[in-house]
Amino acid sequence: MKKYLVLILIIIALPVAIFLVSKTTNFFNRASGVSANLVIDAGSSYVVPTTVWRNLAQGGEEKGRMLQPVVGELKKLYPEYIRIDHVFDNYDLVSKNAQGQIQLNWTKLDETLSDIRSVGALPFISLSYMPPALTGGSIVANPTNWSDWEYLVQATIEHISGKKGLNLTGVYYEVWNEPDLFGSYKIGRDKNYLDLYYHSAMGASRATNVDTYKFGGPATTALYQSWVDGLAKFVVDNHLRMDFYSWHRYSTDLSVFEKDYTDAATWLAKYPTLSNTELIVSEMGPNSENDPAYDNYFGAIHALATLTLLENDTRRAFTFEIKDGPGDKQYWGRWGLLTNEKFGTPVEKPRFKALQFLNRMVGNKVNVAGEGSFVKSFARNDGKIIRTFVVNYDPKGAHSEAVPMTFINLPQGSYKFTRTDFSGKVNVSTFTNTSGTFSTVQVFTPNTAAIFELTKLL
Repeated sequence: MKKYLVLILIIIALPVAIFLVSKTTNFFNRASGVSANLVIDAGSSYVVPTTVWRNLAQGGEEKGRMLQPVVGELKKLYPEYIRIDHVFDNYDLVSKNAQGQIQLNWTKLDETLSDIRSVGALPFISLSYMPPALTGGSIVANPTNWSDWEYLVQATIEHISGKKGLNLTGVYYEVWNEPDLFGSYKIGRDKNYLDLYYHSAMGASRATNVDTYKFGGPATTALYQSWVDGLAKFVVDNHLRMDFYSWHRYSTDLSVFEKDYTDAATWLAKYPTLSNTELIVSEMGPNSENDPAYDNYFGAIHALATLTLLENDTRRAFTFEIKDGPGDKQYWGRWGLLTNEKFGTPVEKPRFKALQFLNRMVGNKVNVAGEGSFVKSFARNDGKIIRTFVVNYDPKGAHSEAVPMTFINLPQGSYKFTRTDFSGKVNVSTFTNTSGTFSTVQVFTPNTAAIFELTKLL
């Protein structure tokens, strides 16, 4: 009798247990995020106009030719654009003669522009800061006379992009650097950024005999709706030029980077004439302050993860910065990809190695679906090899994941499958495909990344 009673209790309890297990599973899924289940469409192929990680920025850590000592290292990264600020206050560019006339000396700025060109990149010019000669001393004050600023912007564009100047095509000109911080500019009140933008646009509009260039801003410390709406409405109402909208983002939270892009696109969509405005993150990193991450492995994984995320969103994202300033020791949590030459030959930090690793991802874009909360991915096809980049990013350093990867629309034949981890470990296997589909499960421990190569064998 006891045996039958136990059996009855088990039968009654089983659905309840299944229900509780289901609830527990759902709870942990919510707690740990959505797992990835990657599907790579080997039959898709789209030309990629830009490479998001080949954009670098340098702050005004030193006056003069600060990039010259790292030209050799920079060539290894194949940058497309290099952004510089402090253009008008770090290169002894602007002065006034005894009669109060503006005098321009391009010598020192041209040296840095030459260094940028020597590594195969184009300059991205942050039109900042205000020359002391135009304000009486301050580099963050409005000029005494706006016509002087307009002339300076015009002359700068004519010198860099002009057919009688350096004759560079495709240069970006960005109105100021972090105006909400450096100068305490506001939108529409007090010290008004719209005044700065207007007079900059007026100066740019007068530049003649110039090659194609792009003009925009505002490069705020983060993305703010009041700035997007205020500047967009002002540009439309006054028929001004704005080819791109830019902002900065420093965070260890990947979702913030993604939300920025979605928000910026949504807010600008309200202005039809700005529907093709390029969205640019003109500075990015894990922290706007000094942080050990800039010297260690986590900083590299952060760069890999954010750039993978932005690969499908913004057209350009600028990793900040190229080289440390000259601190009191070689490693001091400064933002550089490279240490300062003050301590000998500049050392390539882990973030530098991360960008080198991404440079293996060449070719046309391949569609990838099924990213998760922690695992991000993109793929490229160079006509011979299909490469898929996968990164498992967790700022808490706790999340591991077994990631299913399915390649579809794969031509039949024999293949070599290579996993190359960012750590340097390599694993190679082969398989024969007869169904057009290849599936595998790849394990990622916390904060790891790898490139998977599918190579068709003859």
